[in-house]
Order: sequence, then structure tokens, then C-alpha cells
Amino acid sequence: MSTSNSTFPSSLAPHLSTLPAAQHKTVALAWSEFARPDELDDSLLASLSKVWGCSRFVMDQCIRRPEMLIDLQRSGDLHAASVRSGYHNNLLAMSWNDDESLMRALRHFRNREMVRIAWRDIAGWSDLDETLADLTALAECCLQVALDDLYQRACQKLGTPQLSDGQQQRPVILGMGKLGAGELNYSSDIDLIVAYPEEGTLPDRKETSYSQFFTRLIRSLVNVIDTATADGFVFRIDLRLRPFGESGPLVMSFDGMEQYYQGQAREWERYAMIKARPVAGDPISGELLQAMLRPFVYRRYLDYRALGELRSLKRQIEQELQRKDQAENIKLGPGGIREIEFIGQAFQLIRGGRDTALQQRPIQTILQILADLELLPTAVVKRLTEAYRYLRRVENRLQQYNDQQTHSLPTSHDDQERLAFSLDYPSWEAFKPQLDEIRNQVDAVFQQVFESPQPEQSTDNDATRLWSMANDPEQAFNAAEALAFQAPQQAVKMVETFRDTPAFHKVTAQGASLLDQLIPMVISASSQSDEAEIVLQRILKLIGAIASRTVYLSLLVENPPILSQLVKLAGASSWIIAHLSRYPLLLDELIDARRLFAPLTREELQQDLAHRMSTVDETDGAAEERQMTELRLFKQAQILRVAAADIMDAIPVTVVSDYLTDIAEVILDKITRQEWARLVKKHGLPPAVKGDQVSGFGIIAYGKMGGLELGYGSDLDLVFLFDAEQNDAATDGRRPISVMQFYTRLGQRLIHTLSTKMLDGLLYEVDMRLRPDGNSGLLVTPINAFENYQEDKAWIWEQQALVRARFVAGDPAVGEKFNAIRATVLQKPRQATELCQEVITMREKMRLSLIRGNADEFDLKQGHGGITDIEFLVQYGVLLLASRDPQLTRYTDNVRLLEALSSSDFISTEEAKQLTEAYYKFRNRGHQAALQERQPVVDATEAECFKAERERVEATWSA
Repeated sequence: MSTSNSTFPSSLAPHLSTLPAAQHKTVALAWSEFARPDELDDSLLASLSKVWGCSRFVMDQCIRRPEMLIDLQRSGDLHAASVRSGYHNNLLAMSWNDDESLMRALRHFRNREMVRIAWRDIAGWSDLDETLADLTALAECCLQVALDDLYQRACQKLGTPQLSDGQQQRPVILGMGKLGAGELNYSSDIDLIVAYPEEGTLPDRKETSYSQFFTRLIRSLVNVIDTATADGFVFRIDLRLRPFGESGPLVMSFDGMEQYYQGQAREWERYAMIKARPVAGDPISGELLQAMLRPFVYRRYLDYRALGELRSLKRQIEQELQRKDQAENIKLGPGGIREIEFIGQAFQLIRGGRDTALQQRPIQTILQILADLELLPTAVVKRLTEAYRYLRRVENRLQQYNDQQTHSLPTSHDDQERLAFSLDYPSWEAFKPQLDEIRNQVDAVFQQVFESPQPEQSTDNDATRLWSMANDPEQAFNAAEALAFQAPQQAVKMVETFRDTPAFHKVTAQGASLLDQLIPMVISASSQSDEAEIVLQRILKLIGAIASRTVYLSLLVENPPILSQLVKLAGASSWIIAHLSRYPLLLDELIDARRLFAPLTREELQQDLAHRMSTVDETDGAAEERQMTELRLFKQAQILRVAAADIMDAIPVTVVSDYLTDIAEVILDKITRQEWARLVKKHGLPPAVKGDQVSGFGIIAYGKMGGLELGYGSDLDLVFLFDAEQNDAATDGRRPISVMQFYTRLGQRLIHTLSTKMLDGLLYEVDMRLRPDGNSGLLVTPINAFENYQEDKAWIWEQQALVRARFVAGDPAVGEKFNAIRATVLQKPRQATELCQEVITMREKMRLSLIRGNADEFDLKQGHGGITDIEFLVQYGVLLLASRDPQLTRYTDNVRLLEALSSSDFISTEEAKQLTEAYYKFRNRGHQAALQERQPVVDATEAECFKAERERVEATWSA
């Protein structure tokens, strides 16, 4: 070129020479037109050639308004990383008095900051996070300042909209997409949705409705922000994501928004709403609007429909790119920014309702959470995060050149070299292969996440043929026979029956499509089971129960591992399939076999429940109901794990009841602390009680829970005790009640939470009949009254029950006092003959009233030589001998008590061993019966298998 470097300052010339040839010439010419070259310092000159060469927009702005660049230098803003905190004050320092002067001020402010942001980015003085945060804050500031000004002038002209409580009503502007996520790119449209809290009418002459008022206001805002003038534009505004799109109203009331998103919104709008965030307007109303919209976006179940929706959306994007020949689009093309966002948002839509940590907006944050939750491997998350940051830098460089919204890689040589140089590559040939490799890596992960789990079903497939030809008996029979069903006709009948059910005929078009994919999968998987017909029948029954809920059908279609687990579980247990039919939310528990067959320890149970409860917003009016729901889902999920591990022999039968008991105790502990906190908040603390821990109250478990022997359907035998110096003393809150009332209400709240039937079932049936004086006694008993009753009034059968009673939740001090009372009562000297007669009489009464089955069958619990006989033997031995051997009061479970009784010479070591073996065998068979939804009664043939054990129990009983 003809221009000599000698015309440039010495600090500029060396950097200018590094530019690609085309940019060298352009910058040289621009520099000759710059009006105030002598006022730039060396540090600025050192970066100028690269910045101007890589951004024509910045270069043009500096030439048009050289004073702007001088101001950026003198103010120090160009070298500062935290300027965005002063955006608002800096913009308000400018003056305007009408729309025209406001538009000019906004554009001057915006252009100054866009020059600063691009300069720092291209010069390498800022990182990506700073750049995105600055751009987002700039858009928010411009929107808020313009809206405030326009709103104030509109109110002066027409009057001020008011809320029903008389306060000023302001609109809420939701930022969507990258603006909502705080990740705005350099030259992006800003997608907005506008709403206002309440409808009403202004007191002006025309009785302007609030809808009209806010519509005019937003039209003015769009004009001020979006219109291109001689100074350019502020931001391009897109309102097409609003309800009903371009055909819908420009603004909508909260009620209208709620109705739309509850009943008319399309599925892809959930995807769009993930990143929605109030960016301007009234922040308090914005929080209310967000809370209202959250249930639309985040479902309480795992919503695998999102995968299908996002697949469909991605296919539409790809078709559009092919039509426009834009495969090199780094946002929408293969391996582009959108694929990374889709990966994160797929997990958000599917799991966000359950894992509330995913209810955030920035994609980098979401990716890290996916690694933390082990939903994606850490290495994959690292690769995606690095790719995202790389692609966003490329995107900004593309857009910084002309301040244009473009995502397509350049095709001309000069533009390619400029882009490569802006990203610190020596050439396009050095840059492009690395970009391609990064995009290929992203696309590979995307394809893995979004790959359809099943190939398209072929009509030549036998399972598909059986499903589609159910009304053609011969063809269907041939298909069933080819699938190796042992009873092909029975399999055909099951499919025919399913097709004739009301549930099948009522499914939506989407449901029918999913069933056409799912049922052949079920038929094929079932046919490979040893009990194919039983498995098919049970799984079809489950699908019939969930057929109207396409979300669960999608879950099964999208997760073949679930179907694999279902086949195993269906063959082993009808109870599990019935459990899943009642609570289909639990189907997602089947995804990970490592979790399914590994029940949680007590500590893990506490952590899991704490996490679930932490997802409930305490300020929400429905918080109590949400908490009750979470408790039920927790219990059902944990019981499912125990049952699955039980039937697959992943855990020994000896610990099944331990796991079930731990679940109940963790729930009781959580509810007790939760309800205590509620009562204290409302009524204050009882006298002499300090802190937030449960005090003076204890829960005593009797029966199976007390004996650490809970079964799958066991109820809870509970007694509530409290310890207070003065029962009629008052609590210290704003609404004081007596101590007696306080603890009684705590007991009532516990029973309510445990036994209220909800859509998600109940927690436990509660039996309080073992409290002093039974059903006629106090719900919550003072501990001294409990002691007096046990000492003076309790029947022998009540003292038998005390053998298996233990403290399980509440104040440990109450537990210690109970243990002392229990030991004293159990250690009272008793006359053997009288005690023996009492125990025998009670045992026969129980047997007569509770035994099931006929004379040839064996009731595992109540039959002669069964579980209850062993329990009565143990209780008799403890009551008889505890006065001389206090160690017998130490335990409440039968197994350890049998061992202790042998040490006390009540029974021999061999007898203790035999009774223990019989006890385990009976309980194991009882668990199996429960898992097959049967009574604990075995038929005459099987009863023979228990003959030896029964005879040993009866021999010891007789002795």
C-alpha cells in the first residue's frame, strides 16, 4: 500500500503492520480521518489497530464521535471491568424531555458502551463472562430507564393504573433467551414478553382500560428502543414469543397469562420460558409472575416428552438451514451454540421439577450442575463448557464487525482472515479446522443425548405385527408363536383386551403414537422372560393405568432400561407393578439400576428427604401441601427400592424390615421437627424451653415398628408423651395456648400429616389404641400420667406390648424418661403361673379373632406355631425374668431377645436358634406374600414345608 507507516505514531505502527492486508488498508485510511489522534495514550494506541481492524462498527463510531473515545480513555472506563454497576446513573445523567431527545440520549449512551465492550473484548482485556454480563446489563438499563420515563409521562397524561390495594401498578417485562439468562450476545435481538398484574380502568375521560394503557406504553417503548435513526438503534425488540405470538395482544394481564400457560400454551413455549426473567418494570410483581409460571415450565415428574419436542424443533431448524444453505451457522448449525443449550435445557425440562438446582438460566451454570448431579460425565461437561465459551467468542467477533446479528461464518477470503485474526489465529487455515473439531465434539454429545432410544418399528417385526393385528386372530397368533410365547393364544387375548379398554380408546393422538412405539417394545421384552405371559399381563395393566398421561408413556419409550427393569420386577412381584400403577411418578426410579437395588442408609435417607423438602418454598401458600406430597413421594420411592432389592435378592431378608423401619423413623423425625417449628411460629415456646429443637415431646413406637419389624404395608402403633412442669402454663407467642393444648396440637398435626389421604396416597395408617386408656384416653399423655398408668392400671397384655416399645422421635430427654419407666415396669416381679395363664388366654383370644385361612392352610402370623406364638413366647419370657435379669429390657426386637432369653436359661441355645430360624423363615414368606399382593397364608401343600418349624415352635410353647 502507498501509505507510509511514518504517518502513524510509533506505538501504533508495529501493531498496524500485523493486520491482514485488507484491514491494514482500511485502518490506515480511517486513522487519517480521525480528528483527535494526539489525545490518545500509548496503551490505547497499542490496541487500536486490532480493534479497528476487527470491528468496523467501533472504528466508525470513533471517527464519527472522537470525543466519545477520548472520554472513554480519560474516565478510565475503557480499562475498567466493573463499569456496568454505574450504567443507570450514567444514563440518567444525560438529559431529555421528549421521545426524540430520549431516543438520541439512549443511542449515544448505547453506542459508547458498545464501543467500550467490544474494545475490551477484542483487545483481550475482558473475558467472556464480563462481556456477556456487560451486554445484558446494558440492555436492562436502557429498557428500565426508557420505560420509567415513558410510564411517568403516560401517567401524567392519562392517570396512574392502580392495584386492588390502591398502590401504583407497573408492568413487568420478561427477558427471554440470552437476555433472560444474562448471556446477551453482542448484536442480538432482545426477546420480550410484557404483562401487568391486574385489569382495571383509568379515571380519564375515555375510561381507558389498563390493557389499552399498557399496550400504548409498550408501543412507545418499542419505538424508542428499536427504531433506527441517524444514531442507529438501541436494541432490536422481538415480541413474537408472547402468548398467541404475533396474533396475540401486545401485553396481557397476569390472569390472562396464567390461563394461557395452563391451558393453551404449546410445548415449545416451555423451552422458551426456561430462561425467562424480569428485566425491567416492577420487580416485586415480576417475582409473582415468575412463581405463577414456574409450574408450567417445571413439572413435578420427569418429563421425557421434552426430548421428543426438542428433537422436532432441532429437525425444523436443520431443514430451514438446509433450505437457506447455512450449514456454517455457528448458532443453529451442527455442533453449534444451540445444540449445547438444547442439551442443558433438555435436562432442565425433564428434571427441573425434581432437581430444583436445574431451575437456573445460565447454560454454563446448568452444565456444571449436570456434572454435580452425575447426569453427564465431568469430562463431557468440561468439553461442552469449553466449546460454548469458544463458540460465543466467535459469535461476538462475527457480530462486532458491523454490529449486525449474524451467526454465519464468512465466505470471502478477506472476511475469513479478519475473523481468524480477531481470534488470535495466524490464518483461516489455522482457525477453521479447530472450529470444526469443536463443533464435531459438540454434535457427537448432542446426538448421544437426543438419539432416539429405539429404531423406527418395522411392520415386519413380530411384536409390531402382534400389536397391529390384534383384530386378526390368525395373524396375531402366528406373531405370538414366532415370539416364543408359551401360550400364544393367551398373549393375543391380552393384547386384544388392552385394545378394548376405555383407557386405550380415550388416548390422544400423541398418546396413540407413543403406544404404537411402546407396546411392541413391551411385547418383545416380555416374550424373552421366563414367565412371559405373566409379565405381559402385568405390564399391560400398568400401561393401561398410565395411558392417559403421555408423559409416562414418553418416559418408557425414551428409557429402554426402565422397560428392562419392569420385566424383571413384573415377573417377580405384582405388588411392585401395582405400586407403580398407583404412583407412576416412581417410574423414573427404575432408570438407574445401581440406585434401584441399593436402598439408602439412614444417613442417606435423611439427606435425601432434607433435599426434597428444601425444594418447597416456605413462603408459598401451598407449602404445607407440597411438603406432604414430597413426604409421600419420598416414602414411596424408598419402599420401592427396598422391595426391588428384596425380590432380586440384592439384600438379605434379615434387613428388609430394618430398611423399612429406618424409612418410617426418618419420616417421623422430619415431620415432628417440621410441625414443632410451625406451632412455635404460631404460638411460641412452652415455658423453660429454649432454641428451635423439639423439647418435652416424644414419640413411642409399639408393635412392628417398635420391634424393628415393619413390613411393606404395616401401620404404625404410636403413643405420644410430653413432659412439662405445668400443663396449664401458657406458651410465650403472640397467640399463647396452654402447654397441654400445644402438645396435643402437635400430636394432632402429626396424625394429620401421616394419615391424610392425598392423590399421592397416605404416609402411614396410625393406630393410637395402645396409649393409656385406649381410644378414650388423652391423645398426648403427660409422662408422669403414663408412668402411673403403667405402674397401677396397665393390663398384662399392655405390658406385653411394652416389651416391643421404644422411643423413635422427638426430645431424647423424654426418650430417656420413657426408657426408665419401661425398664421399671418390665422388671416388676411376677408370679409365673398367673402370668402364664394371662398370656395363654390373650393368645387364644387373638387367634380366634384374627386367624385367616381354613384348617388345612397355615396363617404365617396367627396360625399355631407361627410368628405371633414366637412373639408371645418372647414377651412371656421377658416379663417373667426381667426382675432378675435387667438386660432383658435392653432390646425390643425378637431376634436379640431370643438370644438374651437363652442367656437367661429361659430357653436353650438350640431352642433360641430354632425359633430364630423359624421366625426368619415365616417373615420371609410373609414378605413374599405381600409382594404378590396376597395374605400371609399358605395353602395346604406349602404348609407342609413349614411343618418342622411349626412343630419346634409349638414344642417350646408347650414346654
